[in-house]
Amino acid sequence: MRRLQIPVVAALMSVVAAVAAAQDAGPTLSLDDAVRMALQRNKNLKVVSYYRGISRASLLVARGRFDPAFVLNRSAMDSPEQLNPGVAQVYTFREDTYSAGLGGQTPLGTTYSINAQILNQRYSIYGYGNNYMTYAGFSVTQPLLKGFGFAANLQNVRIAKANRGISDLQYRQSAIDTVTNVVIAYSNLQLAHDVLAAARRSRDAASSLLEANEKQYKVGSISQSDVTTARFNVASQEESILIAERSVRDRQNQLRELIGDDVFLEDEPLFTLVPVQVPEVTVDLRADLTRALALRPDYQQARLGIAKNRAVEAAARNGILPQVDFVGGYGYNGLGSTLSASRQQVEQKDNPSYSAGLQVTIPLTFAVGRGNLRAARLTREQSEEDMKRLEADIAVSVANAAGQIETTRKRVVAD
Repeated sequence: MRRLQIPVVAALMSVVAAVAAAQDAGPTLSLDDAVRMALQRNKNLKVVSYYRGISRASLLVARGRFDPAFVLNRSAMDSPEQLNPGVAQVYTFREDTYSAGLGGQTPLGTTYSINAQILNQRYSIYGYGNNYMTYAGFSVTQPLLKGFGFAANLQNVRIAKANRGISDLQYRQSAIDTVTNVVIAYSNLQLAHDVLAAARRSRDAASSLLEANEKQYKVGSISQSDVTTARFNVASQEESILIAERSVRDRQNQLRELIGDDVFLEDEPLFTLVPVQVPEVTVDLRADLTRALALRPDYQQARLGIAKNRAVEAAARNGILPQVDFVGGYGYNGLGSTLSASRQQVEQKDNPSYSAGLQVTIPLTFAVGRGNLRAARLTREQSEEDMKRLEADIAVSVANAAGQIETTRKRVVAD
């Protein structure tokens, strides 16, 4: 009869513990809900998301270098001037300048300006009579060697484009890390709950044994040492429960932080977790490696890093060339005592003018250009070697993951 009392008491205590746990149970949380909340509210993910906007703003700046600009100018000058060097008399010279133009630079390196200008020069010796000079035309400066071409002028745009792609990949990597951490934290919390439940069952069993030993000791069936041992086991199980309860609370706080909570109180209700169904994974080592190289954000970031280094190297290669620029312009001039008369000459194209020439600058040593090119080439080669290292690391990671899946399946069967 006493042997039957032990399992009956243990079963009753388990029922009581289950009812108490049900009363203290908090909101139900599934793994899918936790992942969704983390992607919406995770603080680290929100911080990383700003890099995407920053990189796009930087790309806008790089492209804005080639936007034309409208320039207006109004200036006045009043200064003494000696018209005849042999005469000591000094006269006053006044000049008013008005100009408007549109200028900018093209991706080929061409610098252009389309402008119109009005000058009114007056001398005190002539009673400050008006003397209008007008001009309308354009001017260009075209690099022929150094500074010519897309490689030299689109370096910042290409780097900004690569940085935009890198920022998107960084956000994707952060999202992957967040989801992975949520899965791990959810599993750890479930394990902590299981350990707590096992500790409570062990405590209940130890309590039942203690009660049975005390009854047997009263009738003289066992010794005092057996009762003392049973009491020690109950105390040990109580300690295990305290440790397990602390672990549950700590694991839940870790999960709550990942899903965006920022207040962690001891009286917060514990989540009621939904059991996770383990997905069936098909292992194909070659296909998985190809997919990893195509989808892993860190590998794609390395590729974009090489693209940035190649853009820098191309610009550096252009930088070792001599500076040879074509400078030219064409326009029409007008001169008259009135603005309308001077402007009419421009409109009628009475006085055309043009200019053309070359500006050549040749460094004596090219040390700066050669140094920049050498550094850019070595940086690009280093990034390419680093990507090969990363490919090997990814191959090892995929192989290890495949092996762990197979080993885990065998362990489950063996257990």
